[in-house]
Order: sequence, then structure tokens, then C-alpha cells
Amino acid sequence: MKKIVLILLLFNLLVIYAQTTDRNQNTSMLAASTISVTLGGQFPLTGTFPASVTERVDQFVTRIYTQAMERSLRTATDQIMLEKIKKELSDFSLRGILLKRANGEEIILDLAKFRIDGDFKNNPYLKNDDVIIFPPNDIERNFISITGAVNSPGKFLFVEGDKLKDIIELARGINQAYENVSKAKIYRLSYDGSNSEVIEVGLQENILLKRGDQIVVLADETQRKELFALVLGEVIQPGYVPVTRNSTKLGEIMKHVKGFTNNASLKRARLFRGNSVTTLLEKQYGIKIDEKLLNNDKELVDRIVNYEQAMMFRMSNLVEEDQNYFQAENQYRVLNEGSAIDFTKIYDEKSEIYNFIVYPGDVIIIPPKRNTVYVFGQVSNPGHVKFVEGKDYLYYIDQAGGLGEYAENEIMVIKGSSRNWIPAERNVEIEEGDYIFIPKERIKSFRTFTMELAGYFSIVGSIATILLLIVQLGK
Repeated sequence: MKKIVLILLLFNLLVIYAQTTDRNQNTSMLAASTISVTLGGQFPLTGTFPASVTERVDQFVTRIYTQAMERSLRTATDQIMLEKIKKELSDFSLRGILLKRANGEEIILDLAKFRIDGDFKNNPYLKNDDVIIFPPNDIERNFISITGAVNSPGKFLFVEGDKLKDIIELARGINQAYENVSKAKIYRLSYDGSNSEVIEVGLQENILLKRGDQIVVLADETQRKELFALVLGEVIQPGYVPVTRNSTKLGEIMKHVKGFTNNASLKRARLFRGNSVTTLLEKQYGIKIDEKLLNNDKELVDRIVNYEQAMMFRMSNLVEEDQNYFQAENQYRVLNEGSAIDFTKIYDEKSEIYNFIVYPGDVIIIPPKRNTVYVFGQVSNPGHVKFVEGKDYLYYIDQAGGLGEYAENEIMVIKGSSRNWIPAERNVEIEEGDYIFIPKERIKSFRTFTMELAGYFSIVGSIATILLLIVQLGK
């Protein structure tokens, strides 16, 4: 029994010794794998930091940057300060980075290119006592730019030795949507900015570039774009319909959406174009439009309206009394460049409506039948009255409770399809969706009467004075 206890004790001692040895070895190995790397130049956080021999430059730089960002953001007290900190910490370049080794070796790294092409020559492993120096990020003066048929046009820090292919690579290559891309133009300003040299080169030439070069990769603009119109309301398959730039016919659009429902009001259909806005359609039809199609920026819409009105007034001869009415009409025109369309002949391929050209961004609304006529103004019970084919305006006024005591005789029928105002007569055809408006007779107070009478006397007095002068001059 004593032997067994002794054996177990020795075994436990051996296990403890082995564990202690492993810990010591791991600690020694960890210490041996830890190196010192210094960051300098225009980088958010400079100084000497511990790193691992298994870290590459990009991994190390990203780690230190993340630490600097997290530390700084903890001090932010509001959104403005937060955005300012982010902007300041992001003010460094991933190009033209100088890596200095302890043995005197110097390597220029381009982490921007590494993040695109994954070439590790621009992202080597770190060594002890490496020094990484970031260049000044003066992209306003020390730049090179590229636009045209590339995937990511942009402006980049210029690095000595940059060639055409380098910048195309930074722009993530030629955009495959363009065809026959083989040339580029390089616009090169003189030092004083007064002269410009234009150099046309083939992409395969890969010429050496200079600071400030502006490159345009040449290609005819592709018209393969997401062009569509939108059909909403009482159609079988509402939604976006692909169109061409200027040759898609309205009749073809309606075939695409499989025609109308039984509840479609063909006479009150409407096509919106130009500066039509979401809010107008929402109020008019209760339909929300995708923001990518129509602008829902109220401030921008107000600017458009004000600018349009100023342009309209600039050369006009309107008197003050006419300006308010003109402003209202012009605002309506700017916000609603829609057209009322009668779809009753849409299936006739020879008709004007079938061949009406639909443009990208157009919105076609097919509203439901209202089956009512709206009567309002000086009636006892204003509101919707059920539409009955062939009935005149007097029928609907009677259904709305009849004329009020102060109703004026100049009753108006407002057409639901066009919003035209028509004096009410027995021969005016009333259609579903129409409005009947009964204005109120203007009741004049004694004060109003005396003011108008004073005005008349003033006019008469002026005329009498002029006549008296004429008579005196005649003598």
C-alpha cells in the first residue's frame, strides 16, 4: 500500500513539473515572438508598439488605428464632435508608406493596392525594430485623379513612379459595362495652371504619370441603364415596367401590366412627368412612390418652385392683383407636370393615346371608379352623392339637401378628369368623380357698402373735376 501511495505521489510531482515547464516554455516563446514596431509620419497614433512576428503591416496598422479610433470616440459628447473625430482620424494615406528595416533596407508600400489585388509584396511580415512612416496626405496638391470608364473613379495621393495601370488598378479596373475601351486622355496642367497639355494614349502603353495628372478613360456612355416607368392603381399587374429612352408606347405599357381591373376609372387616369413629387401623389391617390423614382425632398421642391416663379416673374408685366393667382397656378405647374389621359381608346393601335410615348421615370396612375359626385358649398348636406347615369347637376344638389339660403346662382361643375370649371347648365354631362360647387352669396355689411359708395363718389368727383377743367380751358 505504501508503494502505491509513493508511486502516485511521484506521478503527481512529475505532472506538476511538466505543467510548470510548459508554462515557462510558452512564456519564453511568447516573449521571443513579440517585437517592437514604430509608427511615424501622418498617422492618427504615432509611437512604438508591441507587435507579433506573425503580423503583416496591414494587420498591424489596422489594429493600431482601431485602438486609436475607439479611444478617441469614447471622448465624443455629441454627433458633431463624433464626425469631426472620425474625419481627423481618417486623414492619412495608405499609399507611399515607407517601411524602414533595422538593417537599413527601405521599402515603399501601397496598402491601397494590396487591399484591391492582394499582392503581399505591398504587405510584408513585420520584423523587430521596423519603422513605418506615413507620408503627408496633401491630396489637394499632391494628387492624381481618374474618371471615365472605370469602376471607382476617384482622386488618389500621387506616388513617384505611378504609371497608368497603377491608377486604373486603384480605380478597380475598367468597368465592363463599357465596350471598346482602349484609350485614355491625360490632362496635364502647367505649374502656374495657365496651360494644359492633353495626351491621348493607349491603355497598353502604361506610361509614367506626373503629379496632378487628370486621367479620363475614354468610352462612349452606355445607355444600358435601369430605365423604367411605374404603373399604379387599377391594373392587373401594377409595378415597374422597363422602357427605352424615347420609343416605348403607352399602349405597350398597358399590355405589359395586363390591362385594367373592372374598377378602373379610365377617364380620370393621369400620367406624371418631370417635377412631379411623391407628396402630391400620396395626397391625391393615397399611394406611396418609391423614393428612387420621385424626389421627396421638401426643401428641394420648395427651391424648385421659388426658382421657377422668380424666372417666370422676371420678364412679366403682371400687376399686383394678378400675381397671387399666377403664383398658385405656377406652383401647381411645377409640382404637377402631369397630363390627364383618356384611356378609353388605349387598345386601338392607331389611336393617339396608344402611340403616346412614355419616358423613363414617368408614373401612370389608374384610379378606381368613385361612383360618386361630390357636392359642396352652400348645400345642407355636402359630401359624396351616388353617381346615377344621365342625371343633371340639379339632381345631385337635391340629394345633398338642396340649396342653402345664401347660395349664389353661379353654380360650377368641376370635372374630375381635368379639373375644368364649367358653369352648371342642364346640358352639362355629369360624370363619376365630378364635383359640384355652390358658392356663397357675398353679404355686404353697412361698412363695406359705405366704403364702396365712397369709392364711387371719389371716382365721380374726379371725373367732375376733369370735366370742369376742360370747360374752363375751352373758355
